[in-house]
This record gives sequence, C-alpha cells and structure tokens, in this order.
Amino acid sequence: MSAEKAFFDTNIFFYAYSSGDPKKQVVAQTLFRQCREDERLVISTQVIQEFYVAGSRKLAIAKDSLVLLADRLLDLPVVQVTPALIRKAMRTEGIYQISFGDALIVTAASVAQATVLYTEDLNHGQLYEGVRADNPFRNL
Repeated sequence: MSAEKAFFDTNIFFYAYSSGDPKKQVVAQTLFRQCREDERLVISTQVIQEFYVAGSRKLAIAKDSLVLLADRLLDLPVVQVTPALIRKAMRTEGIYQISFGDALIVTAASVAQATVLYTEDLNHGQLYEGVRADNPFRNL
C-alpha cells in the first residue's frame, strides 16, 4: 500500500457516473479504480452527500442504485465533517479566497493527510493546507 493518500472531490465521482463526457468518464473511472486498489483513496461525508444529491438530481440515477453506490462510498476511508472541521474550513476559505465548499474539501483532505486532492475546482498544482490540487481532466 502506498503511503500517499489521494482525496477525491465530488466532481470526480460525478464524471465517473455521468455519460455526458465520455473522456472525463474514462479518466475518472480509471483514477478511482487505481486509487481504490492501491488503498490510497479517501473522501469526506461532504463528498458522499454531494454525490448523492447530484446522482439523484443531475445524473438521474435510479434511487436503488444510488443508495447502493452511496453505501459503497461509505465503506471507503471517510473524513467526517465535524464542528472542528467547519471552523478550520472557515479560516481556510479566507486564507485562500476560495468558496466555503472548496475550503471544506481542502480541510478534509488535509486532516486525512492526503498529498493530492483530485478536483477541477481549484488551481491545478497549487498547495492548499499542504495538499496539492490536481485536475485530472486538464489535458482533455
């Protein structure tokens, strides 16, 4: 098992289960499979909640399938959003001038001691709280 943890933002799961952009879907599915097999993958309760909502509203995944998918995500290493995490995210939001949602993702990745945060919402290559943002779709 690799010691380097990889935190996934919600949009990676969104593309993995969306047929709207086949190139992004392949990248997201491959990245998910690799990190899960290497036991590097970590997410947060926020990511699971956002995926559940997007899966229902934007992706129109059948409720039974969506519940099963969310349940599988809950079996991964999960950082729980706590009052302490929210307080830290409020500071992170101001430091980096990013949205609160993104700050909560960054903070969760940092707490998980991830080295990389896979997302398309932040500046590729920038360090946030010691975690490097990586947009896996940047070359598509």
